[in-house]
Order: sequence, then structure tokens, then C-alpha cells
Amino acid sequence: MRPLILHPDRLFPTDPSVRSIARRLYEAVAGLPIISPHGHTDPRWFADDQPFGNASELLLTPDHYVFRMLYSQGISLDAIGLVPREGEGTPVDPRAAWRILAENYTLFRGTPSRMWLDWVFAEAFGLTVQLDAASADLYYDTITQALATDAFRPRALYDRFNIEVITTTESPLDDLAHHAAILADNDRADGWKGRVLTAYRPDPVIDPQFDGFRDNLRKLSDLTGEDAFDYQGYLAAHRQRRAFFASMGATSTDHGHPTAATADLTTQRRGRSSRA
Repeated sequence: MRPLILHPDRLFPTDPSVRSIARRLYEAVAGLPIISPHGHTDPRWFADDQPFGNASELLLTPDHYVFRMLYSQGISLDAIGLVPREGEGTPVDPRAAWRILAENYTLFRGTPSRMWLDWVFAEAFGLTVQLDAASADLYYDTITQALATDAFRPRALYDRFNIEVITTTESPLDDLAHHAAILADNDRADGWKGRVLTAYRPDPVIDPQFDGFRDNLRKLSDLTGEDAFDYQGYLAAHRQRRAFFASMGATSTDHGHPTAATADLTTQRRGRSSRA
């Protein structure tokens, strides 16, 4: 097995004088708390604080940067345990899914995902050999065994890595129950004090190509009492949901638009809106 080596200057410029400056700048901020405005985490993790089940459940199936790379190279999502909707598809052995990642890990060379994963493997789990087909089971067992301990529960990891605040993203249709549970715990004198904020991610009710877009508009109408199929009602529904998110601590929105182009629409209504 090949050793896993993380050079301390791996992300710094190659010019010696510039690298020296980069080192000094990094040393000045390395110990500061982490403020993560886009944390790619599930608020349920912090609300329930339950152990992660295994290596695949933590580092493969929740990370769209990882599984999209595999998918782009012809590996089906079903093969690594991802299905279109809950309850569909055939369950996949998480160890088998992990082996697929290990066998194809060379695909990630030179990517931010590889840099981050190698850091996690070495610094969080103490692994000293590179991930590949030969080390797949060693990795899976080492990570999965560590995840069963209290030190690797979500809140413990939040505290361990000195996170000051982390932000998740939720749909306007989300009731933010997990965020409410976290806030309730924050308010208790003996409760956990981690800050997990939500951000307003309106893609499901903004992008007409989003799966279930029309049904999502119906849900938005039912949730707000506004007619989301009428433009003014649609805007009012968004205002209402944004106000709710703000009341739950949100300070930002997050968008997946392919372009920043905008257009002014006429206020004149043409034809009849349909909720069919």
C-alpha cells in the first residue's frame, strides 16, 4: 500500500518568497473559529446527534461532489446506494459502495474533493496509506469503527473542529423542524450551544425544470394561503416564506441559477392561471 502524505505547503504558491508570506498569513488565522456559510450538512445531524452509520453514509452518499464524479464516469447511482426517492431501488451494501469509490479514487486526482478527503482520512481518522482497491476495507473498517464512538457524533465534531457557525440550505417548503429543535436546545441552560443556521434555497419552486415543480407550487400555495400560480401571489408566497426563514435565524439565500440574467415582467395578466 502506498503511504498517504499530506505536504504542509500543498495549497501554497511554489515561489519561495510568496510561499513564506502564505505560511505567515496562514499561521495567523489557522486557530480561529470556522465560519461556514455553506456547510453541506443536514440539520438533522445536529438536531438528533445520532452516530453516523458507516463510512459510505458519511463520506460518499451525502456528498454530491463525490458521487457526481463517479456518475460522470459511467458508474450508476444505484450501485453506490443512491436512489431517486426514499423506498425505491434495491438496498446496496455500504461496504460494496465504498469499494467502488476506492477502486475509482484516482478519478479525483487534482480535485478539491481529493484534497479534502485525504485531509479527513489522515487528520480525522489517522489513516496513513492511500485509498485504493487494496486499502478499501481497511478504510471502511477504520472509519466505521470510529463513527460508532461518542467523539464522532455530529455535535462532538462541530465542537472538535472549532466551528462558530455553520449554514445549511432548505427548500421554502421545509418546516425547519430540525432547526427549531436545535434552537430549543440552544435556549436551555444546559443545552448545546452550536449555531446551525438555515439559508433559503428556492430552487424547487423557482426552476420549472425541477422535478415536481408544479406540485411544489401547489404545496407553496397551501403552505402560505397565497395563489402561487398567480405572479403577485407567487411573490407574496416567497415573501412570507423568507420572513419565516428569517424568524428561524436565516441571514442568507442560496441559488442554483445557471445565469444571473433577469427580466422585468409586465404586471398585466394574460390568460387564466391553471392549477391543474
